[in-house]
Amino acid sequence: MSNILIVFAHPEPKSLTRQLVDLAAETLEAQGHKVAFSDLYAMKWNPVYGPDDFPNQLDPERLNFVAESGHAYRSHTQPPEVLAEQEKIIAADALILQFPLWWFSMPAIMKGWIDRVWAYGLAYGYKGAGNRYRYGEGGFSGRRALISVTTGGPAIDYAPRGINGPLEELLFPLTHGSLFFPGMDVLPLHAIYGTGHITAEEVSAAKEAYRDRLLHLFEETPISYRAQNGGDYPNRHTLADTVAPELTGINAHIAV
Repeated sequence: MSNILIVFAHPEPKSLTRQLVDLAAETLEAQGHKVAFSDLYAMKWNPVYGPDDFPNQLDPERLNFVAESGHAYRSHTQPPEVLAEQEKIIAADALILQFPLWWFSMPAIMKGWIDRVWAYGLAYGYKGAGNRYRYGEGGFSGRRALISVTTGGPAIDYAPRGINGPLEELLFPLTHGSLFFPGMDVLPLHAIYGTGHITAEEVSAAKEAYRDRLLHLFEETPISYRAQNGGDYPNRHTLADTVAPELTGINAHIAV
């Protein structure tokens, strides 16, 4: 049995987003897993990361987010709602982020959840070692992550030459940055396209496809992002000249 945290963002309880969350819970619990939830809109989650996150500020004259985040995390003085979410993610063996694509990214409330919960000393600055443990190592190592996203536009818009650009590239800052950076094993995206004009039959088919993904949540092979400390980045910043020399940009950071 594993612990799974589902974080989701949609203000409408009858939305397809919520239906997929319910489907995930039903499927995973039937396998014997324990499922926890963070319904960000129902929680009225405050997405604004600011001075209120540091009630015992080290330097009252100037707000340094990195220094104050580390101090608040180490001294256990973070706001109670942040501590509660950190406890959920620390207890989880897998994280599922469920959201609709809004303006080519996640809803602001979910971005604010990451901003506030991913503390220095936990998600970055792990072990007080700066950037020594990142991109494949860190406080969230050993956990899997799955992004399940719905789009209003059709799949063709997100094809390799589609007008919106591939979804994998649009969400690279989330998959490679927010999730792989602190050490998670990130699974390939799960997307349901064209929800702006989806039929009941298409919803049923999409749910079955998602159910099948969830049944193999702990068997799937993660995206083969290159680890910072695996030898591909000898200076921990740029790829070695001998690694994928024909590639630049996002694709260079994925081993094939």
